[in-house]
Amino acid sequence: MLESLKKAVYEANMLLPKYHLVTFTWGNVSQIDRETGYFAIKPSGVDYDKLTPEDMVIMDLEGNKIEGRYNPSSDTPTHLELYKAFPEIGGIVHTHSSWATSWAQAGRGIPCYGTTHADYIYGEVPCLRCLTKEEIEDDYEKNTGLLITEYFRDKDYMAVPAVLCKNHGPFTWGKDGYEAVHHAVVLEEVAKMAARCEQINPQVQPAPQELQDKHYNRKHGANAYYGQK
Repeated sequence: MLESLKKAVYEANMLLPKYHLVTFTWGNVSQIDRETGYFAIKPSGVDYDKLTPEDMVIMDLEGNKIEGRYNPSSDTPTHLELYKAFPEIGGIVHTHSSWATSWAQAGRGIPCYGTTHADYIYGEVPCLRCLTKEEIEDDYEKNTGLLITEYFRDKDYMAVPAVLCKNHGPFTWGKDGYEAVHHAVVLEEVAKMAARCEQINPQVQPAPQELQDKHYNRKHGANAYYGQK
């Protein structure tokens, strides 16, 4: 079971450079096995072209390393808080992809200007506040996770599978690592299109709500009809 989990997480991590979401080692993917409560995550600071499935680090939800010769990603405490808070999340991605990170550094959420965004993310991608000095100095990565979970606790976190952390970068999630990567790719494209949209028309307004609803609901929920059965 752990070998298959490590293989899945390795393959998901290798999609980040494939889709140009990471520079050097600036990103990570994890995936959890809910039966055991173990999750696998990329090791910290290891080059993508040197990674193997065996290099993935197995962690439990108490933050203990169960298996692996490397230290886990420095973002592991953030992943851990999301897994503990949200049982539907099966995989998490963090990158510093340039377009999404540009919005995060600007401290702005990404409005839904069109149907590409609406197909995957319901409404604006939120940009959360910067952590306080005390939160940064006390337990930075854990507090990043707590900030995200606090925001989404009373919201549909699977309908908005992405968030921007101010001055930092994006996190995305899904039912597994692959879907979390898929959402990271979508987020980067949406961020790019939104920035260009505002350059072309600085007075642009979000897409009409009925159009957003139509595109989201035709791909999600009980009455979805996009794709094949």
